[in-house]
Amino acid sequence: MEPLALSHVSSVNALGIGTAATHRAFVDRRSGLTRNDFTADPLETWIGRVAGVESCRVSGRLERFDCRNNRLALMALEADGFRDAAAAARQRHGADRIGVFVGTSTSGILETELGYRARPGEQAPLPDSVRIQFQQNIFSAAHFTRELLALAGPAVAVSTACSSSAKAFVHAARAIAAGLCDAAVVGGVDSLCYTTLYGFQSLQLLSSVPCRPCDAQRNGISIGEAASFALLERRAARPGMVLLGYGESSDAHHMSSPDPQGAGARSAMAAALARARLSAVEIDGIVLHGTATVLNDQVEDLAIDGLFGRRVPLCSMKGWTGHTLGAAGMMNMLAARSALEGQFIPGTLNTRTVDPQFHGNVVLDNHAARVDRVLVNAFGFGGSNCSLIFGRNG
Repeated sequence: MEPLALSHVSSVNALGIGTAATHRAFVDRRSGLTRNDFTADPLETWIGRVAGVESCRVSGRLERFDCRNNRLALMALEADGFRDAAAAARQRHGADRIGVFVGTSTSGILETELGYRARPGEQAPLPDSVRIQFQQNIFSAAHFTRELLALAGPAVAVSTACSSSAKAFVHAARAIAAGLCDAAVVGGVDSLCYTTLYGFQSLQLLSSVPCRPCDAQRNGISIGEAASFALLERRAARPGMVLLGYGESSDAHHMSSPDPQGAGARSAMAAALARARLSAVEIDGIVLHGTATVLNDQVEDLAIDGLFGRRVPLCSMKGWTGHTLGAAGMMNMLAARSALEGQFIPGTLNTRTVDPQFHGNVVLDNHAARVDRVLVNAFGFGGSNCSLIFGRNG
């Protein structure tokens, strides 16, 4: 495929507002995880909560979109000068030639959850503050982003659980290749809510301590929230990060468990290599999906070993931000960006002893190296797998 430039990137997550805050946390090895304080009777777990969401508001002509998820999106769109960069792109390409592709898993479901809790009785209607079309609807964040940035190209919401925002890159790349648009705003946003916290608790997948990806004693995930956006364009105006290839697959194995042999994950990585016209030896680092659950980490290790062996350094960023679900692909993109710009692989945080059954080279300390190409994984429930390869232009 033709490389596509990430000409501008923004983010907000538990590490702070702006991509510089995320990069600095990687360098300083500082986690954003805190004890869960999200609900009135909080579960015993750790979360990656974004500071300032409660005081942010979506107001004015877009007030109907106001919800925690879209507040996160707004914070990210205002960070790093992204809104101005999108306006400049609109001048270059035209509003109708810029698409919007946003991944999310639960959208603004929190507002509906709170609405049900606020009812005076079981038969009472939901309060007027609940606007499902503009809050809980999966298209909400894409719709909000398109309206805020005054864009008129194709708009797509992607909801494939934890691979959502990685797949948003894929949809954008295909739309550009098909001539439907010349540029795209690609994003991912997911916010804390009751559904994910209590849902993962019911699956016995929440860790009672900060998550430890690939650790011999790992016992589950720490849920986080985040939003991140990238401006994807055909040609780079200046040297920077580029999308070189992508690969997708579907396990079709189980509703919530991956193929135990990692066939689907391996297929997605192999497809990304093929599309980028690269061999496995040309990859300098891999950002794992790395959730810190027993099975998922084990399966990903098997898949990587089958393609890369032990040569490539591996890392997971879940110990920094928590598992941000639909935004996880974008968070892993940020780790790849830091690796390419800083010439190091971030060491996996909180992990003390790598599972002795693992084959892969999981790095525990920041690893200085020449980094020209990074593969990023994002795998979702139902075996929805996506791998992206990022590199440097110039």
